[in-house]
Amino acid sequence: MTFIFFIATAVIALLTLLPLSRHPHWLIRGMDFPRLQLAVLSSWLFLAQLLYLDLAKLTSWGLIAVALICLVWHLWWILPYTKLWQTEVKTATDTNTERQISIITANVLTPNRQADKLITLVNRYKPDILVTLESDLWWQEQLDVLEPDMPYSIKCPLDNLYGMHVYSRLPLSDETISFLVEDDIPSMHAQITLLSGDKVRLHFLHPAPPSPTENPESAERDAELVMVARSVAQSDQPLIVTGDLNDVAWSATTRLFRKLSGLLDPRVGRGMFNTFHCNYWFLRWPLDHLFHSSHFTVRNIERLPAIGSDHFALYTELVYTPNDTRNGQGLDADADDKAWADDVVDAQDVSKHDVPKPGL
Repeated sequence: MTFIFFIATAVIALLTLLPLSRHPHWLIRGMDFPRLQLAVLSSWLFLAQLLYLDLAKLTSWGLIAVALICLVWHLWWILPYTKLWQTEVKTATDTNTERQISIITANVLTPNRQADKLITLVNRYKPDILVTLESDLWWQEQLDVLEPDMPYSIKCPLDNLYGMHVYSRLPLSDETISFLVEDDIPSMHAQITLLSGDKVRLHFLHPAPPSPTENPESAERDAELVMVARSVAQSDQPLIVTGDLNDVAWSATTRLFRKLSGLLDPRVGRGMFNTFHCNYWFLRWPLDHLFHSSHFTVRNIERLPAIGSDHFALYTELVYTPNDTRNGQGLDADADDKAWADDVVDAQDVSKHDVPKPGL
């Protein structure tokens, strides 16, 4: 029995320690994702050890201590994405509808042919902006039915799982499609004008994930996140960054993005809003994100019903409230974070100056 617990504890400890390395290999970076699952497994292991190990032995207490440390470590990362944590972005109290902006972020999965489900959600929620990831020419032809109500658009249909479309009810300007790091991975950048006349800078991203079938390392994804984060840092413009970042909310690299950009995460203190994987409830994590500057408060954020994709869509409704000082300060970057970011962008030979700045 002790040997079985030793093996189980060693495996949990190894999976916990791997992400401490900043090596970009997909196997190491992939261990950032299942922290919730590892926390559950660590708690089960901890309880089983208390029940079945001989507590008179010092080795038993050593195994118990390791399991408990692993549990506490994973909880440190994921608890901010529960209602046990203080919200980082305050709930909106301003009722001025002209200062609201709502966005549906949807990874549609290219071979998915259930466009009617997404269109139904758009007609139901009536977002100001719909951004789709993995949308090809077929998806564009289906979504163009939205154009009478959402006449402003940016379109980049691709067959490589990285096509992207934006449809908007509100006027867009300074629209740009960029290939920031990889020649076949687009991003979109624009400025939107709210009904109040206020202008908001938008960035839509979908970097490639670290995986054995795509990029064996996270270097390209991390570089895109760092260069966008540095581009928006210190800006006094109202800003929103959204998309499928192929990274979880609690990873070290997403935290680095938040530290460098100064943007806030409306999920903190509200929930995880796990958008992937639709078909496996026990393997879900938050891959689709929306971050924004301190100019906004949150009216609503929710995960929408399934649309036939492997992702759920994310709906976020913000209110432009630049004089509201209730929001938290987000995360701060230290010298080590900045040095890490330097290494990331230098490895890909990219710069924050490559990122469009709509409205400037």
